[in-house]
Amino acid sequence: MHCLRCGACCKETEMLLSAEDIERLEGKSYSKKFFVRFDRAGYAKLRNRLGYCVFYDVKKQRCKVYRERPLGCRLYPIICDDIKGIIVDKICPAGANLNENKIKRKGKKVIKLLEKIDSEAKLR
Repeated sequence: MHCLRCGACCKETEMLLSAEDIERLEGKSYSKKFFVRFDRAGYAKLRNRLGYCVFYDVKKQRCKVYRERPLGCRLYPIICDDIKGIIVDKICPAGANLNENKIKRKGKKVIKLLEKIDSEAKLR
């Protein structure tokens, strides 16, 4: 899928982070305090600044860490809805271009990622 760089997915993000995501971004000299917030249940999420992900450059309409972005961002717009299961997030204008095979393949990765993030949150 080709990202349109619209920023819809970066606006008021709730993107979950795995320990591996955090380590990768810290390896690029970003402080955990800058980009991570922990919710009450122990889940690590990307921080927002001025309504967007801290890594989204609104003026240039691009992700500052695109090559190192979290796995959830890489798999997006495939998400897991609590009721519907694996779906394409409707806020992504490019999501309509995904075929069923890609949705299934990325959906399996989303499930694995969420299981990993759940186990990490329980340890916090």
